[in-house]
Amino acid sequence: MSKKILVTGATGFIGSRLVEKLVSKGDDIFLLVRKTSDLTAISGVLDKVRLVYGDITDKASVDAAVRGMDLVYHTAGITYMGDRKNEQLYPINVDGTRYILQAAAASGVRRVLHVSSISAVGVAFQGKPLDETAVWNFDLLGLEYARSKHLAEIAVADAVKNGLDCVIVNPAYVFGAGDVNFNAGRMIKDIYKRRLPCYPTGGICVVDVEIVSETIIAAMEKGRTGERYIIGGDNITYKQLADTISKVTGAPRILFPFPFWLGKLLKPVIDILKEKGLVSKLFNLSMFRVASEYLYYDSSKAVNELGMRREPCENCLRKAFEWYRDRNMLDN
Repeated sequence: MSKKILVTGATGFIGSRLVEKLVSKGDDIFLLVRKTSDLTAISGVLDKVRLVYGDITDKASVDAAVRGMDLVYHTAGITYMGDRKNEQLYPINVDGTRYILQAAAASGVRRVLHVSSISAVGVAFQGKPLDETAVWNFDLLGLEYARSKHLAEIAVADAVKNGLDCVIVNPAYVFGAGDVNFNAGRMIKDIYKRRLPCYPTGGICVVDVEIVSETIIAAMEKGRTGERYIIGGDNITYKQLADTISKVTGAPRILFPFPFWLGKLLKPVIDILKEKGLVSKLFNLSMFRVASEYLYYDSSKAVNELGMRREPCENCLRKAFEWYRDRNMLDN
């Protein structure tokens, strides 16, 4: 018997790849979208899904969208590492999550899968990969995005205590085909276009979007209630990441590190260069503060309990680059 499944955030990078996998399973898939949403990322599946118009920040439309659903994949959220969009973070990431949870509880939804972030897990200050038991410490970096994702997870934990069946997944730094908005893919484009003259001094956990979407479905099907699962891959320094992107794209290697203290010192110059399009938009102090630390994670739990597969990070970087190149998305 087919299930009625609601997906929020379906027009985003992870959400759109998730929907592509869900439509092949024979269930009735509903997507909560705004009337102004860009549907480019899901254009290939529009004939296989039903659109429900609303907004994650509007409780009434969330209630209407969730009503009658069996399962909810909550992937909607805003990811922003700077400071200019802080006022959007809490209505979308925190209040929107609460509205989904409240509506699911009121409607008798069987299970909610909440897509969180590694920023809700913590920072590996000593370089040792963190697992799901880590105590959240991202507040030490002052990143409001991380705080919003942490608060959303607290809301999920409260909902579980009140009897709602929820599972959390924490994707790492996600690359791959289909990143139309150049989220992680911005680094590929900027290295290819020679707009990233230096690399940050920290490290990151890299994973393919296909692995993420597969594991999200596995978490819905097999994850334990109230548990969270890190979905990550290779833990590499930004130097290693930049070298691999250069190898994949054929761009010159980036030779110089860019420590956070230097970014603070050169901020006025960097801002001018950014306005002229000469350096990457990634050059903001919030981003570089985070990138100066190690965001390393241990995904063993997802491997052991959900059957998450692994593959070298070079594979997803290559797939992302070729996807951009084949669509002439790297020319401007």
